[in-house]
Amino acid sequence: MPRGDTDSVYEEQRQIFQTTQVSPPDMGIGETDGGTKNKQKSTNLAKGMKSRLGFLRRKPDPSDIPAASSPALGKHSRPSCEDAMKWSESFEKLLAHKYGLAAFRAFLKTEFSEENIDFWLACEDFKRSARSTSKLVSKSKKISEEFIAIQSPKEVNLDSSTREVTMANLQKPTVTSLDLAQKRIYGLMERDSYPRFLRSDLYHDLTTVKKPMGAITD
Repeated sequence: MPRGDTDSVYEEQRQIFQTTQVSPPDMGIGETDGGTKNKQKSTNLAKGMKSRLGFLRRKPDPSDIPAASSPALGKHSRPSCEDAMKWSESFEKLLAHKYGLAAFRAFLKTEFSEENIDFWLACEDFKRSARSTSKLVSKSKKISEEFIAIQSPKEVNLDSSTREVTMANLQKPTVTSLDLAQKRIYGLMERDSYPRFLRSDLYHDLTTVKKPMGAITD
């Protein structure tokens, strides 16, 4: 083969090799074009994932939070400002008040975490069935399938140990079978969601004294 043809074939093979070779790891020396493209692609994927997670973690926009008179809070009578202010004394007082419970659930819904209060309420209902073994069995199965099992419709955030213990307890349910899991979710809401609820526009609206129409201000 003539030398010119040989050089031409060699040059084509060299160019093909350069365009298909795997980019070396970034050692701070420099990057090939392929390495730059791969790095950009990875960066874009990371940004996309971060954006999705950011949406799930996002704080509720004030427009998402229902007004104190919203139908989302049910048919319970609106409390006085003094009563609503007492909810800030403890998480227990908030949940003990029917309107407070409804308001808190409406708030959790804006944070996509209403499954926590729904689970807590299901546990309370479960304990009220203590006198009926058949009800304990049927309700334990429903709670397990709805809240406890992995990838259940309203799966609550439990550590693996608590989940395993609870699933084992529900094989032969008793009135205390859900106590550990309920305590974990109660603690999560008390530490995390409850303080944010107290800072929300919804709670601020409930604890703000409304001035009469036409009232003269200084």
